[in-house]
Amino acid sequence: MTNQQLSLVKQTWKLLRDVDPVVLGDVFYGRLFKKYPMLRALFKGSMESQYEKFISMLSIIVARLDRPDTVAQEINQLAERHEGYGVKPEHYEAVKEALLWTLEKGLGIDWNDSVEEAWEACYDSLTEAMIKDSIRK
Repeated sequence: MTNQQLSLVKQTWKLLRDVDPVVLGDVFYGRLFKKYPMLRALFKGSMESQYEKFISMLSIIVARLDRPDTVAQEINQLAERHEGYGVKPEHYEAVKEALLWTLEKGLGIDWNDSVEEAWEACYDSLTEAMIKDSIRK
């Protein structure tokens, strides 16, 4: 990720982070489960609590992107949790598609090619680290 991409991710997340997590989470998971219904089985319990966790984790990661050591710790812990839930490396592409779609809808006119490339670079670098972490074990 370049410094410009890091800056774009942080700036655009500021526009969305205060949206009600239930709304943002419902849009994201609604898209994910509509396109990839088989992933719904990985989520047990209340989706509203999942919405909160999703938005909270995204906020933490985005806030710490400029501190690679801290983000690495978060990513390692996240990878462990996701592996325990049954998440497979091939699931990350579905999540990426749903996340980018959600960001595009949420950002509206603030979404453009540069923002999309920044979020893709961010997501790809984070998931690459998560997948590597799960493979090492």
